[in-house]
Amino acid sequence: MKAIMVVGTTSHAGKSMLTAALCRILSRRGWRVAPFKAQNMALNSYVTSNGGEIGYAQAVQAWAAGIMPWIEMNPILLKPQGDTTSQVILKGRVVGRVSATDYYEQFFDIGWQAIEESIRRLSEEFDLLVCEGAGSPAEINLKHRDLTNMRVAKHLNAPTILIVDIDRGGAFAHVVGTLELLDPDERALIKGIVINKFRGQRSILQPGIDWLQERTGIPVIGVIPWLENSFPAEDSLSLFERKSDNSGDITIAVIRLPRISNFTDFDPLEAESTVNVKYIHLKQSLGHPDAVIIPGSKTTIADLVAMHKTGMAEELHNYAAAGGTVLGICGGFQMLGKILADPEGIEGQEGRYKGLGLLPLKTVIAGQKVARQRLVTSNFPQEGLPVGGYEIHQGRSRVMEEENIGIQPLFDDPNLGMVDETHSIWGTYLHGIFDNGPWRRAWLNRLRQQRGLKSLPTGVSNYREQRELALNAIADEIEPYLDLTPILS
Repeated sequence: MKAIMVVGTTSHAGKSMLTAALCRILSRRGWRVAPFKAQNMALNSYVTSNGGEIGYAQAVQAWAAGIMPWIEMNPILLKPQGDTTSQVILKGRVVGRVSATDYYEQFFDIGWQAIEESIRRLSEEFDLLVCEGAGSPAEINLKHRDLTNMRVAKHLNAPTILIVDIDRGGAFAHVVGTLELLDPDERALIKGIVINKFRGQRSILQPGIDWLQERTGIPVIGVIPWLENSFPAEDSLSLFERKSDNSGDITIAVIRLPRISNFTDFDPLEAESTVNVKYIHLKQSLGHPDAVIIPGSKTTIADLVAMHKTGMAEELHNYAAAGGTVLGICGGFQMLGKILADPEGIEGQEGRYKGLGLLPLKTVIAGQKVARQRLVTSNFPQEGLPVGGYEIHQGRSRVMEEENIGIQPLFDDPNLGMVDETHSIWGTYLHGIFDNGPWRRAWLNRLRQQRGLKSLPTGVSNYREQRELALNAIADEIEPYLDLTPILS
């Protein structure tokens, strides 16, 4: 089938954003287009309608193409566990946990088979694949076992775009070095170079572009300026680049766990002009925010232990005792309980661990992962609101009945979340909860009322409509700076 490949000179060069922009640009031109990333390593994930788990960036790219996410758009997802091992998700399902060495011995052939099957499935429904690579295609120690970059490009005979981040410096060296390390048949597929995150005057850059085109024989098909529109990041390195602007009426602190996952949950909060979201490292002081969120974690117990060791657990206790609002999502929800048990050592070392003790909850880590979309009705902070999202967790939690005093279910499914009688301690398994505009505003209004601030209107659209506007804005900003003729021809 027809395909375009996007590879980068480095991680964070802009591959995911450019892939999403191309999906939106080409779909608006009438193509039936789908994104594809053969293998992704990320802790931000999404659950498709059939319960399969894929990288969150591929879900956003699917929405950019105007279609629903499919598991075939990301047939291999690796979720690092922080102990040199990763959980392997093949075509949406967990198939094991292995080290890097064992992964390539055990899953290389199986993985490539899944990639070929996924491409064939997508080719039955779509005209064009926009494929994204991972990291760099020129890691010479990894190329022989790289399932993601030029192996896919060669399989599809895909004209390939090489994108480079000029803001970090060394862009010309990165491009030339990458091309030098590619095999001749791989280099022949590179049909265009895109320079990303350019802040200066084009006239000053032009001599470098002329040299680069003469040196490589490959046209520079785009110089994309620095864009303020953000795109969901694939890993937590991007959190170091996020700056708090302190302009909101209220401040929400998110604990930056060592193995934080699905921090895309907080994109809707960051889109609220009245909210200041800041990420707090475990060794930082918590301060006095209006609310604290404990996010999801790939290895909940290890991050819980880290919170106890660093003193963050004690800070949270003191904050909650003073009347502060705490919300735990997924792994953060499990941490709020009294006991976490891992009898089979699924997360690493088996045992029972002391939770934060803010909810009467006991969680047991189980072998089978729960991954499914959900649509429920809220009980709090406002009754009767429809709330959609998705579950991704291996723990099974239950309320300790002997201590169940004043605990109330958040939703009509009592297993999905709870709140204490003071409405200060909240916990839920539902990822994407803040995507629900009316629920988000109702929850924020409780924080605003505590500050004596006027309530925000709750009759707002869900975040997906804002995301649509953002995807259009990214495509609109990028399209004038791209000449796709060498690629589409």
